Amino acid sequence: MRRKTLDLLLNWVGLLLTVMLLVAGTGLVVGYSFTSSQVKSQLLEQKVFFPTSTQSDYQDLVKANQTKLAGEQVLTGSQAQIFANDIIGVDTTAIAGGKTYAQLSAASLADPSNTALANQVNLVFRGDTLRGLLLNAYAFGFIGVIALYASIASFALALLMLILTLLGVRHYRQGDPSDVI
Repeated sequence: MRRKTLDLLLNWVGLLLTVMLLVAGTGLVVGYSFTSSQVKSQLLEQKVFFPTSTQSDYQDLVKANQTKLAGEQVLTGSQAQIFANDIIGVDTTAIAGGKTYAQLSAASLADPSNTALANQVNLVFRGDTLRGLLLNAYAFGFIGVIALYASIASFALALLMLILTLLGVRHYRQGDPSDVI
C-alpha cells in the first residue's frame, strides 16, 4: 500500500470521527437543555419553597447547613434532593417514629379503629410521595449534568480530532507519492 493512500484513508477516518463527536456533543447539549428545563418547569409548577427562619422546618435547614436556601423556591434537581432528604425525610421519620410507611400501614390495617395511627399513615404516605417525586427530579437533573459534562468532553475530543486531521492533511500534502509501506 502506498503511504499517501494510507494517509488519505486516515484523514477521512479522522474527519468522520470529528463529525461524529460534534453530532454527539450537540445531542448531549440538547439532552442537558431538555432535562434541566423539564426539571425546572415541573418544580416551578409545584410551588415548593424552603422554609424561612420563622417556620418550624427551618431547624432542618440549620442542621443540614443549608440556611442559604431559606425562603427560596425549589427549582433545580440538587435543591429538590436537599428538600426531599433534609426537610421531608426528617419530618416523615419524626412523624413515623422511625418506621416505614409499609410498617405503619400494616399496623393501621391491623387496628382500623385507631384514628391517630390512620392519620399518621396518611401524613407519612403524602410525605414519602412528595419526597419520591422530588428525588426523581433530582435524578433527572443529575442525568442532565452528566450529559453536559459528556458534551464538553465530546467537543474537546472533536477539537483534538480536527487538529490531528489537519496535521494529517498537511502530512499527506508533503508526502512523497512513491513511498510504499
